Amino acid sequence: MATIDRVKELLGEVLQLGDRTAALTMDTPLLGNLPEFDSMAVATVVAGIEERFDVVVEDDDLTAEVFMTVGSLCEFVDSIAAG
Repeated sequence: MATIDRVKELLGEVLQLGDRTAALTMDTPLLGNLPEFDSMAVATVVAGIEERFDVVVEDDDLTAEVFMTVGSLCEFVDSIAAG
């Protein structure tokens, strides 16, 4: 399964987006666009990334830019998964 599909699935579950999950694209803004995407959701998404991708996310790696779009989140996941 491609990174975007796994990230979309995670976002859909965490944010309880239901059918709206299918509409997420690499260009979909996250911060400021999805009201469900609050600080608690960010923490849950990070925990989900660690679990699903078997990685450790360092606090220093988390910036607002990571969560700007679905694409930026996917790029972040790919970069930490690559080691």
